[in-house]
Amino acid sequence: MSEVMLNGIFVGSVDNAQEFVNKVIENRRSGAIPDVLNILYAEDSDEVIISTVRGRVRRPLIVVKDGAPLLNNNHLKQIEKGEMQWHDLISQGLIEYLDALEEESTYIAFTEKELTPDHTHMEISPMVIVGLCTSLVPFGNFNQSTRLNAGSKNQKQAIGFYAANFSVRMDMDVNLMHTPQVPIVQSMMHNISDYEKHPAGQNLIVAIMSYKGYNMEDAIVFNQSSIDRGLSRSSYYRPLVAEELRYAGGLVDEISIPDKDVKGYKSEKDYRFLEEDGIISVGASVSEEDVVIGKTSPPRFLSGMDEYNLTSNIRRESSVALSHSEQGVIDFVVLTENEEGNKLVQVRLRDQRVPEIGDKFTSRHGQKGVIGLILKQTDMPFSASGIIPDLIFSPHGIPSRMTMSHLIELVSGKTGALAGRHVDGTIFDSEKEEDIRKELLSLGFRENGAETMYDGISGKPLQAKIYIGSMYYLKLKHMVSNKMHSRARGPIQLLTRQPTEGRAKEGGLRLGEMEKDTFVAHGASLLLKERFDSDRTVVPVCEECGIIAVHDVYKNRSYCPLCGDNTVISFIEVSYAFKLMLDEFKSLGIYPRLHLAVKY
Repeated sequence: MSEVMLNGIFVGSVDNAQEFVNKVIENRRSGAIPDVLNILYAEDSDEVIISTVRGRVRRPLIVVKDGAPLLNNNHLKQIEKGEMQWHDLISQGLIEYLDALEEESTYIAFTEKELTPDHTHMEISPMVIVGLCTSLVPFGNFNQSTRLNAGSKNQKQAIGFYAANFSVRMDMDVNLMHTPQVPIVQSMMHNISDYEKHPAGQNLIVAIMSYKGYNMEDAIVFNQSSIDRGLSRSSYYRPLVAEELRYAGGLVDEISIPDKDVKGYKSEKDYRFLEEDGIISVGASVSEEDVVIGKTSPPRFLSGMDEYNLTSNIRRESSVALSHSEQGVIDFVVLTENEEGNKLVQVRLRDQRVPEIGDKFTSRHGQKGVIGLILKQTDMPFSASGIIPDLIFSPHGIPSRMTMSHLIELVSGKTGALAGRHVDGTIFDSEKEEDIRKELLSLGFRENGAETMYDGISGKPLQAKIYIGSMYYLKLKHMVSNKMHSRARGPIQLLTRQPTEGRAKEGGLRLGEMEKDTFVAHGASLLLKERFDSDRTVVPVCEECGIIAVHDVYKNRSYCPLCGDNTVISFIEVSYAFKLMLDEFKSLGIYPRLHLAVKY
């Protein structure tokens, strides 16, 4: 008897497990059982596992019987004529969805040529093994699996043309490429997914060589003239939102230019861009701290007696201003209402981003890197035919990562550009490398993709032949202008008196345990002391009982809450976080006593 488990729960047992499984699959293909069910007979544990839970990854496969696929040419003709739909193929049992569980008991063929009587299923296309983004990687089957995953992940972070109606949308944190291009080397998925309508990269001339150490460790060297001509230029959009909230007691926010008697009024310079309605005008060029939407709110805390108080009518400033290190041009202003009927103002900020040192780029093969040097065109190496690369890629990124498809794409892109055609690089079903090389040779270039290059500075030919070609490169959203951060003194947290956290809050740069060790190793004790000085505070301590005393600044007297006035009180320098910890010990009923010693 074999146990039957349904979604991990025991539901019964069967005499002949394999026969039972075959019968269930047969009924599923005929439509008697829902097609979301997947089943497996695990021989080692002698149990039948049935799964119908949500969240499983399932993929379609063509059913094979006696070494022949059930989906034949007649079906394909019916599909072309529109007589059959996808759901008909599933309901007739020609195609079925398998999950990782049931796939354990199958034998899947790649193509029809490979079919044997032992096969149970066949791939619709070998490309279906991978997901959408991964299938956009050309010649992906020549890549190491890790790099294929990285190439898939990187494409999701690329800046492109995300929507045609971007000019009337208020999307959060959006980047838009100014002149995106369609890749020369494509896969079948580029046509299926209408990649032409939302491209995310540009075709660059890439040379694989070292350049004076400026492209060490995945860095890349860029051509300044290519950037001047508009290469990889993009815009960054960010919305700023304000709404007139309603509070208890009929009090409301007001969007307007704040009066000078408002609590927290900034300065006239900060409000200089606001129009009469308190909203900035389109086309204004703003930078950090500039107010974009003027707004005042009622006082925060109101008690019963406040209506008789003269100060209660003072409103507080709650305008929306640009955060630290932000700048741009006001691109779009929308006035509308939210669900509650409150006035809602949305302002969109636009900032042009030109590639600079530190910006991140990648090919479609997980070969990511940041710009290490932007070089004048006159100093760039050039080929005999006068071709100057847009980008110089380091050769050291190839041997350990084994991204053969990166090299094949260079040759294919070169051939496609010269022949004026798109090259098919569909995973497992691409054009043959030998054919591409022969075509390149017939176009008057060396078939191995290498060329004699000349030093841009001396004009002398370089000793080695340089591998150069055309390649689709992507600019990623990780730009140095969004990440660059520094601070000296600035805002601190209320509780610990340590610097705030994060770039947006103008936070401090944390010196960790390992960074501390480097200072210790250098013997830089004064620098170490300065680094750990962010929450230095001076506290009075009673030498009698050892707890923190009280110092009255106005009366210029110190006393101990336990011992009173008749005691010796000394002022010591401690971290405020330590003082906070002592207070927390006291709240737990622990007596944290400080023993003071004279320091000579």
